[in-house]
Amino acid sequence: MILNGSEILVNVLIEQGVDTVFGYPGGSVLNIYDALYKYSDKIKHYMTAHEQGAAHAADGYARSTGKTGVVIATSGPGATNLVTGIATAYMDSVPMVAITGNVPTPLIGCDSFQEVYIAGITMPITKHNFVVRKVEELADTVREAFKIAASGRPGPVLIDIPKDITANKTTFEPAEKVVPTNPKAKLKNVKEVAELINRAERPFIYFGGGVRISGAGAELRELIERADIPAAHTLMAAGVLGYNEKNNLGLIGMHGCYSANAAANRADVMLAIGTRFSDRVALNANKFGHNARIVHIDIDPSEINKIIVADYSITGDVKEVLTELLKYIKPKTHDTWTEHITKWKRDDYIPEDSEDVLRPHQVVDMTCEAAGEDAIYVTDVGQHQLWAAQYLHHVKPRNFLTSGGLGTMGYGYGAALGAQVANPDKKVIHFTSDGSLHMNMNEICTAVSYELPVVTVIMNNAVLGMVRQWQATFYDRRFSSSEPERKTDYVAVAKAFGGEGYLCETPEEFRVAIEKAMKAKGPVWIDCRIDREEKVLPMIPSGLTVHDTIFK
Repeated sequence: MILNGSEILVNVLIEQGVDTVFGYPGGSVLNIYDALYKYSDKIKHYMTAHEQGAAHAADGYARSTGKTGVVIATSGPGATNLVTGIATAYMDSVPMVAITGNVPTPLIGCDSFQEVYIAGITMPITKHNFVVRKVEELADTVREAFKIAASGRPGPVLIDIPKDITANKTTFEPAEKVVPTNPKAKLKNVKEVAELINRAERPFIYFGGGVRISGAGAELRELIERADIPAAHTLMAAGVLGYNEKNNLGLIGMHGCYSANAAANRADVMLAIGTRFSDRVALNANKFGHNARIVHIDIDPSEINKIIVADYSITGDVKEVLTELLKYIKPKTHDTWTEHITKWKRDDYIPEDSEDVLRPHQVVDMTCEAAGEDAIYVTDVGQHQLWAAQYLHHVKPRNFLTSGGLGTMGYGYGAALGAQVANPDKKVIHFTSDGSLHMNMNEICTAVSYELPVVTVIMNNAVLGMVRQWQATFYDRRFSSSEPERKTDYVAVAKAFGGEGYLCETPEEFRVAIEKAMKAKGPVWIDCRIDREEKVLPMIPSGLTVHDTIFK
């Protein structure tokens, strides 16, 4: 059949199983939006308040489902407004296809109105990007983009399409949905690694988002239980293990549990699985796991020996590697090692409850209680992000969404909307702060327009909490530009946009508000007044070790 480029694009999206896209229209993508109108019975478009929100929505959609998220923006500022969202997805290995329009081919390079070289701008933050020059190449380009985005270590791919290409016509031949491919695991030394684990007296597992992405939770749990190995997770792997599972030591790193960091410091064998030794975990690369023989398992060979030199490495999909490894792992117990860890757990930081003022951990606890085990939790970035990671109980592998690598303030609301669109039967909770919310509060109009019942819990201390905490700890309390003293009335703003809002200063007020919010049919904001002296604890300063942990 003969179709124009825009119709070809939309047909290939449908062919690839896409039924939802996020974006914002503009001159260079008018033909694409015309095609979306024609095919609106097969693919639904969600228009956000800002292109950055659309990119984060595609990201949240992808993280919560495992599917590839799709975002569309026009040329120039529309395309550049996607950059932060693309970089966020890239740093956290999120499959996304970003489609940008551009000026007609004859005008490229002429400094035309709303022209920008978005392929060059995004080259360092995409797995690959394409500039389509012929309409005949469009269908296969889009198919290749979807394959690249979801294969191996997932990530974003950008397709830039000049306006004339979206209007030109050619023959379209339907094809099958592409199948992502993973490089075959290199399993030569699996038996040797298994023997190392079997002989270990103080084994330890440090695992990250690669376990979640590969769906290897069951295999990881079997390894932990059979070999009696304590494990700790990065921010990106929250929920892979249950909060109260026997060998789950919780979060590791700068704001991780003392027992998790102590175990990493004293282990004789450390398995680093689906993770990359981030500077927020390996705060001092020369001393992290320095007593251990280190085994690094990751799908991306570029991560091996990048930060910490491993004694053994296995490259491949985590699920495939663990499945093979388990064939050679023998049942074992480590009673003496368990006693040491039990002792360290007594030193884990436990915050005190209050009946009079809102403490962050109580806000998280009460939210969990009200939302239930299937809720999806999305955070922005800052103190509230770490409080959520530390204290959330009811989390499943794809039910905790946060910007870990790029640390994007403003990520949360768009991502929460994408997660809610993808999971209409689940409750989506958006944890944020007054600092982060000011960067993306415009997206409440999107939530109202599409009746998306996202509940936003605002940890409001009227300061930039994490910046202020560092200034208090390391800069003699010189609070430079971290106390903006904004007077925003969040309840009034929420209502002005068409949502609902509540103000809470005590645990009882919050309990009432969160119960009401769970029954709402549209978006709700809950303004939680938090003392600005609240800190995320424990904390290991950058460059130091578990021996330098700050507890107060």
